[in-house]
Amino acid sequence: MKHELQNIISGKSQVRHGDAIQAITRYLRRGKSASITLEPSKQIKIEEAKNIRQFCDQNNFWYNEIDINAFVSSGAEQKVYLHNEFTVFKLNDSIYYLSWEDYFNNLLLNNYFFPDTAYQLVGFYESEEVLYAVVEQTFIKSDEDTELEIVKKFLDENGFVNTRNNDYFNPDLGIILEDLHDENVLTFESNLYLIDTVFYITEQFYKS
Repeated sequence: MKHELQNIISGKSQVRHGDAIQAITRYLRRGKSASITLEPSKQIKIEEAKNIRQFCDQNNFWYNEIDINAFVSSGAEQKVYLHNEFTVFKLNDSIYYLSWEDYFNNLLLNNYFFPDTAYQLVGFYESEEVLYAVVEQTFIKSDEDTELEIVKKFLDENGFVNTRNNDYFNPDLGIILEDLHDENVLTFESNLYLIDTVFYITEQFYKS
């Protein structure tokens, strides 16, 4: 599995709705300056944002059709808008990540592990000089409260060990999965749906 995930992150293999995510990630890697790994994370994201804007200009990848009247909710990391009865748009400014590339890796990992709630990157949106990725996701309706012990058991069966509160780590893969409280994991017809994942890749992930 680790080798398969490494190929997805590197862009060598496909994953559901991964084409646009992998395309923008490749563009960022090509445009990365030689000194960027030595720069602080804020400077890294400034350079990445510049390259994302160039990508959107060159590929007509700006998305400006957000209906502000369809606003559903917002948190520290994103704003949610109802698109139709089946999907929602989520605007994310990657605040939880040291780089935009880390955020895109999170999307790819989510789409691999949880294809029922896969993110589709439809473009980028800018408001008041803040850059947002616009992702579309299936709208999940819950029919009962989510029991966090059931979430813990489900993740444990899939190799993710609970480290503290609602955070998990897969020691075999070197992947962290955080913030799985009962608002980010919904239950419908006794099935769990992870709608807001926060994946991080550790250095261990890249070791064979």
